[in-house]
Amino acid sequence: MPAYHRLGQIPAKRHVQFRAPDGKLYAEEVFGTEGFSGNYSILYHLSLPAQTRRVEPLGSVAPRPWQERAHRHHHLRTRELKPAGNPVDGRVPLLFNDQVKISLATPVEPQPYFYRNGTHDELLFIHEGEGVLATQFGELPFRAGDYLYIPRGTIQLLRLDGDRGRLLVVEADGQIDTPARYRNEHGQLLEHAPYWERDFRKPERLEAHDEHGAGRFEIRLKILDEVYAYHVDHHPFDVIGWDGYLYPYAFSIHDFEPRAGRLHVPPPTHQTFEGPGFVVCSFVPRKLDWDPDAIPVPYFHSNLDSDEVLYYVDGDYTARKVEVGSITLHPRGWAHGPSAGAVEASLGRERETNELAVMVDTFRPLRLTEAAREIDDPGYLRSWDVA
Repeated sequence: MPAYHRLGQIPAKRHVQFRAPDGKLYAEEVFGTEGFSGNYSILYHLSLPAQTRRVEPLGSVAPRPWQERAHRHHHLRTRELKPAGNPVDGRVPLLFNDQVKISLATPVEPQPYFYRNGTHDELLFIHEGEGVLATQFGELPFRAGDYLYIPRGTIQLLRLDGDRGRLLVVEADGQIDTPARYRNEHGQLLEHAPYWERDFRKPERLEAHDEHGAGRFEIRLKILDEVYAYHVDHHPFDVIGWDGYLYPYAFSIHDFEPRAGRLHVPPPTHQTFEGPGFVVCSFVPRKLDWDPDAIPVPYFHSNLDSDEVLYYVDGDYTARKVEVGSITLHPRGWAHGPSAGAVEASLGRERETNELAVMVDTFRPLRLTEAAREIDDPGYLRSWDVA
């Protein structure tokens, strides 16, 4: 969430001489979006940030689309994906369009290189695992339940304790931010927002690395779907200080303050982030509709302008029975809602839920990948059959 932050040593003014104790000039870098009109930060490096020994093309990581003929609802059993790879190359794309890509990663290896997504903001949801996101902005500790926002262009090294975890990854063709309706004209979160500035954790423990070696450090840069290995002589985390509005941050789903009503409240009530052509919502434990005649599960609805993706994190889901880690896709054009018998079963139950889920709604149609086909549950359509 954009708010001014600074770490380390910076000069009193921008674009002036700033020297090390030995007299060497630090290299100033403006790290910003929308040319020179968007959010930005200013970083001061020990080495020249543009230095490169050589560039090696590594090929494409474009999703392989599933050429399915039927337009239908889907249930993806992601627990069937075999844990593999590191936090970057272990990502398995499952759903995508030209604005957003949704992947799942269950890494079992450390990340052996630095990584920079040059064209997409990233939002990682940490379902399982804990560790540290190290970037040129400093270190950002994380734990299960955290969202990690990583602006495009950030050089990242995700260190998972024990090298194992489970990550839901959203890549956006543009900036991911908190919803505009939660902020005033100055950018401050309003009183009715479901979180507060103090809930967002910022980078800490900035350490300027001064290691060198001819082509010693590898940074893998992704531009659109093409990946390149940049071999540089200096450690990428050589920043002595920085300040600004653009940097990674962490927000825990457990810090999202839920809203409830006498009757059922719609999903926009749970919105947490927004990006170009999509929104992200957090469903957390909360009280349910308390009117005696209220139905405490969602009503049937047709997505006429959006596709709905729901990732099941934890708890019991009164609307349907699915395993933790599953993903459902309810595309536009056909109604969806509680499974057969769920409405009657919900009546008379205690009016609260312990469910935990992440939802991504996109406003352009999503495509499934070949990897999604391998874990698709063909019997999902039968969940609405009445015996």
